[in-house]
Amino acid sequence: MVSVCKDRAMGGLKGGEQERGGRRHRVAVFVRPGMLPIEVGIVHRIFGEARSAAGEQLYEPVTCTLEPGAVPTDADFTVNVAHGPEVLGTADTVVLPASAVDYDPGPERREGRLSPAMTDALARIRPGTRIASICTGAFVLAAAGLLDGRRATTHWRSVDDFRRLFPQVELDADVLYTDEGDVLTAAGVASGVDLCLHMVRCDHGAAVANDVARRTVVPPHREGGQAQYVPRPVPEPQVSSTGAARAWALAHLDRPLSLRELAARESMSVRTFTRRFREEVGLSPVQWLTQQRIERARQLLEETALSVDRVAAQAGFGTAASLRQHFQVALGVSPRAYRSTFRGTADLSDVG
Repeated sequence: MVSVCKDRAMGGLKGGEQERGGRRHRVAVFVRPGMLPIEVGIVHRIFGEARSAAGEQLYEPVTCTLEPGAVPTDADFTVNVAHGPEVLGTADTVVLPASAVDYDPGPERREGRLSPAMTDALARIRPGTRIASICTGAFVLAAAGLLDGRRATTHWRSVDDFRRLFPQVELDADVLYTDEGDVLTAAGVASGVDLCLHMVRCDHGAAVANDVARRTVVPPHREGGQAQYVPRPVPEPQVSSTGAARAWALAHLDRPLSLRELAARESMSVRTFTRRFREEVGLSPVQWLTQQRIERARQLLEETALSVDRVAAQAGFGTAASLRQHFQVALGVSPRAYRSTFRGTADLSDVG
């Protein structure tokens, strides 16, 4: 699975900003009693640090809750939240972090239904608003019917309850996050960082997201298809990791790379290497290579004036035709259109 900006590869925020009269994209962080402070802070930090090339803040994070005032956390302090659910009706993106109540036998967890207050609050969200959950916040989205027939994820410890309550949801328990266009889910805590960076990257390109990552001192990109850190049997000591092969491949993306060659870097058979690779990354080597090449091409299109032919060569696609084909499948746009959206200019020599 290649994690891409589903339905937003053309930089949908740019048009949205014009529709909103130029104001910043509002991110409503909808918290509940028992909130996990780290998850709430993640949303504010990632979106709050996003800046344009001119240094302008791109998002307006706003915290809201059902009843404004002192809201307890899962720690030994409260958070004073000034805004009520009316903020949801003004939001462009709504993010629902987890809460300690998700682990209690409440209606969302026990019966798969929302309380009347939560139902009324979520009804305020305007059609077309992007909605995301972190960790067990996915239970609320599923209970609201927002995940029916869609891929979603949640924390690995909660997957059995989730599947029992919401069989209509295509739960993928082995990924960090999912992107279904207007509804996104993250597995939990740290993957909330990955999901928020993913949304920034989809909205404004890799350069802005990478700048946020540097400011926050976190890895700039972990794909959603990467496996959660679920406890697994400890492998035999003689079985090594595939990390060295991945690092070597990233340094040589411009050349053809075969499975046999990658396996040889780890002194493994192709079969063993493929199995270990999927266990560690959550993708096959071929899927991962395609993913990395798309990301390299996106970076080059955003940050350089190289022609599409040169971008294709440096990203390992070989030809502009191959690059266009992969971009169309993964992002739904041509390289020229992508560059025009995220770099603001299109090299007239490019073959789009």
